[in-house]
Amino acid sequence: METPSLQQGIHDARTLGPVKFGILGIQHLFAMFGATILVPAITGLNTSATLLFAGVGTLLFHFISKWKVPAFLGSSFAFIGGYLSIKQLGMDKGLPAYLSLDYACIGVACAGLCYFIMAALIKGFGSERVLKYFPPVVTGPIIISIGLCLSGSAITNASEDWLIALVAIFVVIISNMWGKGIVRIIPILLGVVTSYGLAACMGQVDFSPLQEAAWIGWPVARENTVLAVFDHPNYNLIMSSIIAIMPIAFATIMEHIGDMCAISGTVGKLFLADPGLHRTLTGDGVATALSSLFGAPANTTYGENTGVLSITKVYDPRVIRLAAIFAILLSFCPKFTCLVSMMPAATIGGVSLILYGMISSVGIRNIVEANIDFMEMRNIIIAALILVIAIGVKYGANDSIAIGSIHLSGLALAAIIGILLNAILPHRLDIDIDIEEYK
Repeated sequence: METPSLQQGIHDARTLGPVKFGILGIQHLFAMFGATILVPAITGLNTSATLLFAGVGTLLFHFISKWKVPAFLGSSFAFIGGYLSIKQLGMDKGLPAYLSLDYACIGVACAGLCYFIMAALIKGFGSERVLKYFPPVVTGPIIISIGLCLSGSAITNASEDWLIALVAIFVVIISNMWGKGIVRIIPILLGVVTSYGLAACMGQVDFSPLQEAAWIGWPVARENTVLAVFDHPNYNLIMSSIIAIMPIAFATIMEHIGDMCAISGTVGKLFLADPGLHRTLTGDGVATALSSLFGAPANTTYGENTGVLSITKVYDPRVIRLAAIFAILLSFCPKFTCLVSMMPAATIGGVSLILYGMISSVGIRNIVEANIDFMEMRNIIIAALILVIAIGVKYGANDSIAIGSIHLSGLALAAIIGILLNAILPHRLDIDIDIEEYK
């Protein structure tokens, strides 16, 4: 069987052979790793459990979405504020930090249940009625905004050491543009390894914690699961967690829709219709709820891996599932988790600059291919407000706008406004203008 060209995209990576297939899976693993372990680093959640349920959640998502969507599920940043607020509230009541986080996980698990409700509504009303609210004039700017909203973290990381970051960027570009064979389809992995190696040679990586880490370890401890809460339950704190965190699901559902649009645009298949948005939402909700019960962060589809799809043109979901299996296996190896967690921030930043830029480029391509008429004022208004609100709230309001008790991210708010404007603004009206009137 001949290998499909990279321009057309590879939908069955098995044609590349087992070695290349395995390396592609490792590349997706490295792409998601930096951001995935950052959430437990910030909140105090268990890193090994995070890696375990990123893999398990991804496999569940693929099963529920009929094995069709090449998405990897990693730690969601949207719930960080909820984790930290409930953690502090619990500690103020005299609880240890780990137990306070267990209470927060109850709220996140309930937020995961909101995905099922939305999925049921979409299934009940029909995907056709839902999809008409997501034309390219809405989805294109949303996809562009996803990449641009992520870009700030890439710049922050790259600023730690621009030499290390630039090495990662140049290796990715050179490998992708001029590489031959396998080099051309693993540019991200090569960029990470080269940049990481240079940082190590320059003495910028402290490997001493690696010596203390065990080779094999159990990733989940009972004290980090919600079971620990019910040993001595505080029902007021449970209700506070649910009330504070559950509404965040409204924002993450909108972000999920944006991510599905980005993946669909990258691969060239409308996943919102097949397997259906109701299935992808259910998969995300199941992954989030299960992860939370075992003390790991909420899950979400990862833009980093969408960027890898865009660069490599390898769209086979099997590669993502292989990365998920690697994540599960490596969650039982604290030494490897430690090694990857020591990856220089500049390396992550350099690679992320490429990945996030590729996501925005997919949005631009969607607009161009759909021949959106920007001579029509309604289209200009919709696209302009989506972009300005998403980016403005992200960097001007700390990515949080409060509407009553609900806090929306810039991307979620922009998506809501874009959908509403598309529904109510009329298309071009034929109006006769008397030029003489303006002379």
